[in-house]
Amino acid sequence: MASTYKDAALKVFTLNSNRKLAGEIAEHIGTTLGKCTVTSFSDGEIQINIEESVRGCDVYVVQSTSTPVNQHIMELLIMIDALKRASARSINIVMPYYGYARQDRKSRSREPITAKLVANLLETSGADRVITLDLHAPQIQGFFDVPIDHLQGVPILSDYFEAKNFDDLIIVSPDHGGVTRTRKMADRLKAPIGIIDKRRPRPNVAEVMNIVGNIEGKTAILIDDIIDTAGTITLAANALIENGAKEVYACCTHPVLSGPAMERIESSQIKELVITNSIPLPDEKKIDKVTQLSVAPLIGEAIIRVHEEQSVSILFD
Repeated sequence: MASTYKDAALKVFTLNSNRKLAGEIAEHIGTTLGKCTVTSFSDGEIQINIEESVRGCDVYVVQSTSTPVNQHIMELLIMIDALKRASARSINIVMPYYGYARQDRKSRSREPITAKLVANLLETSGADRVITLDLHAPQIQGFFDVPIDHLQGVPILSDYFEAKNFDDLIIVSPDHGGVTRTRKMADRLKAPIGIIDKRRPRPNVAEVMNIVGNIEGKTAILIDDIIDTAGTITLAANALIENGAKEVYACCTHPVLSGPAMERIESSQIKELVITNSIPLPDEKKIDKVTQLSVAPLIGEAIIRVHEEQSVSILFD
């Protein structure tokens, strides 16, 4: 690709959630990041200054709503408002990780549907489009009345494992909800699937029940969209080894990795954890077991295709 993108009307900005990824995306496109500053007043109120003209431009704002989630959502809403008032032609939100996606339905009485609330906030602020990656529940796309491009991390993760040339693979879903994702990876790697049948007595506490599928003597790859406290994935890995798997790898798109996650992964039967950079990985979490892959080429290509009004679905194949 040429070093400079030919259309000056395309501008990429970033806020504070994932500056490194945003820089990689801009580099892939062949442009530089737009100039803006994000600061706070002494009471914590966010102030954003856009330091170049965006009048008549198609602006892409890169912001994962990862920890601190509420701070990053507010930064994004304020940025959208600033762009709208600065007469940007279109405001496109590039959100590799969509925070609050796990609150996508009422599972008990009097619960909010916060994933829908976040969608409403983005639209009301003035967002014209959302580009995101591996939503926790694909039906969240239906919460938006603006176009949404839902990219997939499975091809990136699959290509990494395909290069290892494993024989006798099995791709395992850590729960019933992830079977569709597991099937996509299994199809790409031409491997069978397994399922961990588990019960969750309360949030962030998982209890493994039994394993569906023949794992005896096989190399198992556990795949999930989000690894948060790593309770589910480490229990699953340990259960696979106990039930005869030769070795266990794990992968996910969004490494939330909060609380005791790193200690659990370090002491678990997981040989390698493969993640993407949809959420930045702080230095203290960069352990030998963790390999991070970049989603910048995928997102950069999606931005170019959206801007040039080409098909984005070709990136899923």
